[in-house]
Amino acid sequence: MRQYEVTFIVDPVLSGDEIKSTAKTYQDMLVTEGCKIVHIDELGLKQLAYSINKRSSGIYYTIEFSAENGDVIPKLELSLRRDERIMRFLTVKLDKYGIKYNDDKRQGLIGKVSKDKDDKKQSVAKKVPVVAKPVAKPAPKATPAPDPTPVPEPVAVPVVDSSKTEEE
Repeated sequence: MRQYEVTFIVDPVLSGDEIKSTAKTYQDMLVTEGCKIVHIDELGLKQLAYSINKRSSGIYYTIEFSAENGDVIPKLELSLRRDERIMRFLTVKLDKYGIKYNDDKRQGLIGKVSKDKDDKKQSVAKKVPVVAKPVAKPAPKATPAPDPTPVPEPVAVPVVDSSKTEEE
């Protein structure tokens, strides 16, 4: 059996009962066509990336189902196109990686972090002291090389006593 996923956006102006009946309509249609519903996910009201029909938000639904072949897809998409309550839709055939991803997401392995893991991270963070990184010291200034020109040695100069005159 092949596994598919249809995601559609319902107009948020509708009442809560009308929104749920819209999703139920497509769920019933898939069951009457011989499909097996794997999972229904109401993602709720979300902001749209761009406005559709002058709306800035919409209510998202995802129905994951399996079918023998893809004959039901054209009928489903035709009814989604004709329905004025549906703003947009997307139907995808899931490969083995998509099926595994959806299973893991339903089991809680993907997406939300469990409290146990979050508590462990916090307790580890409390036990480990925070050590400041050592600040790099500036390199010592190099002493200039000695000047290669020779320095003359001091010459002894005779001191003349001016108090003594030659007359003496």
